[in-house]
Amino acid sequence: MLLENMTMAEFKKHLKKTKTIIFPFGTVEEHGNHLPLNTDTLIIYEALKRVVQKRKVFLAPPVYYGVCTSTSQHPGTISITPETLRRITSDIVRDAYKKGLRNFFLLTGHGGGLHSFALKEAAEILVDELKGVKMTVLCPYDVLRKELSELAETANDSHAGEIETSLVLCLAPELVKGRSREEYPDFPKPFIVRDKLKYWRGGVWGNPAKASAGKGEKVMKLIVDKIIGVLDMAEKRL
Repeated sequence: MLLENMTMAEFKKHLKKTKTIIFPFGTVEEHGNHLPLNTDTLIIYEALKRVVQKRKVFLAPPVYYGVCTSTSQHPGTISITPETLRRITSDIVRDAYKKGLRNFFLLTGHGGGLHSFALKEAAEILVDELKGVKMTVLCPYDVLRKELSELAETANDSHAGEIETSLVLCLAPELVKGRSREEYPDFPKPFIVRDKLKYWRGGVWGNPAKASAGKGEKVMKLIVDKIIGVLDMAEKRL
């Protein structure tokens, strides 16, 4: 059930069947020279559209902006602060709660640390504040590391690399503009640097040349199945 396409009457009708809503979170962020800026949003929203074909829960429109740190200086990236993400998340959950929803899934297609922490912090505050609320925060990549590493031919694959490129080839091949070269960031950990482009010029973490649409479909199935599994567990707790 896509919330954006529903009427007021349809919302009230379906609210009698489910109190669960999924909020997708993505980014406007560089993904090399070959993938679109909406890669994180595209992947998570398309995965969730498949989820709601199998589970009758509400799916809200995606929040397109997220917290980007290591890619913040790359062309095209438009980031928000963790405080802004926490406030947006809190506002939409509180208002959805007023409308009768009780089981909230915050699903992010962006795996940035500060981004995920902001969502978790908001969820911790909300679960204490709102009576009877259930909160789940999930980034599929975090819970599928083993499965994805076995599927990828590239060791240490990550941002705009083999897996993400495969996913976009599967979901929207017309948006893939060739392939960026294989690259890995070289940040001097544990130091925080001002000039991030110096250590990660192309914004790719992995080898996009190893990507394929077939591989992307396998990854998409892993993501959808994992989300459904967590969703079913949460539904049993209601």
